[in-house]
Amino acid sequence: MPDLLIRDVRVEIVETLKKKAADNRRSLQQELKMIIESAAKEDHILKTQYATLIRERLEAYGKEYSDSTELLRTDRNR
Repeated sequence: MPDLLIRDVRVEIVETLKKKAADNRRSLQQELKMIIESAAKEDHILKTQYATLIRERLEAYGKEYSDSTELLRTDRNR
């Protein structure tokens, strides 16, 4: 797996993260990994929710748009 390096983090932030990790009985590395994974997952969920909202608004104007997921899968499997 790739490694990440974050430079120039303020001391107060590092201390806060260390305390949070200790409170959760994790190492700092484990805590940071959990934070990053959670942020990435939330981003994906937000994008999916936003796409659904757009589709619903368009349908409110009497237009129907299909979910392109199946079309893309079919095309890729050719």
